[in-house]
Amino acid sequence: MSRAMRSVVLLVAGLAVASSPLLAQSRRYREPRVRSETVDFDELNTSYDGRFTFVRLRYQSLEGFSGGGGYIRGDLKWDHDYPRAERNFVKILDELTAIGPYLRGGNILTVDDPELFKYPVAYLVEAGFWTLTPDEAESLRDYLLKGGFLIFDDFAGRQWFNFQERMRDVLPNGRLVELDASHPIFHSFFDIEALGHVHPYYGVKSVFYGIFEDNDPSKRLMVVVNYNNDIGESWEWSDMGFIPIELSNEAYKLGVNYIVYGMTH
Repeated sequence: MSRAMRSVVLLVAGLAVASSPLLAQSRRYREPRVRSETVDFDELNTSYDGRFTFVRLRYQSLEGFSGGGGYIRGDLKWDHDYPRAERNFVKILDELTAIGPYLRGGNILTVDDPELFKYPVAYLVEAGFWTLTPDEAESLRDYLLKGGFLIFDDFAGRQWFNFQERMRDVLPNGRLVELDASHPIFHSFFDIEALGHVHPYYGVKSVFYGIFEDNDPSKRLMVVVNYNNDIGESWEWSDMGFIPIELSNEAYKLGVNYIVYGMTH
């Protein structure tokens, strides 16, 4: 086992103790997220200061309401695993790399927010419930073509069909290509030699897809897709004993590799 791999095992095993102040903050931030209260994203987001900041994309879902600068808590889909997933993940990212991320979680942005162009990597979950307006599709297309990197996570089964339709809205000529373990994204920090991942709950085999610049696999990967997977779930509960440590380790390794790849391509 490499030194970096030993480090992530130890960090995940000790996350509950090492991050107790962080978890207290996480609980505090979760308090307003109830059905009867509106959350103001301006209060939750941090201003851009040059540091890597984890960005989660919000959208008008097929179930739930979001808009008006805030939201009323329901099952909004885009917020699954928030905020514990990003809070735990950036702690691991900080311990293992020299990226120096913002450590209190991350920002929540819409795909048509001009602020998005300040951040090289974005994360979107539950793509089976994702909706887009034409203006949002155009804005996300511009983000990707200008160097942005997008991670899709936490969707499975028939949810693929909605995801596929929305990606056609964003990149009409983009082709989804299945990735294997030889792609550089799986070696950008950790050497992930095999992709034998399974969904943490459904038990189905995960499949990884990508969309390349100009549909050329020798060029930059613009989008990575965790289909039949949910690495954010493993991040969220890695310190609580609900997820096997081996599964959390693999989820963290994928996440770190994605960020390093997105920051360097």
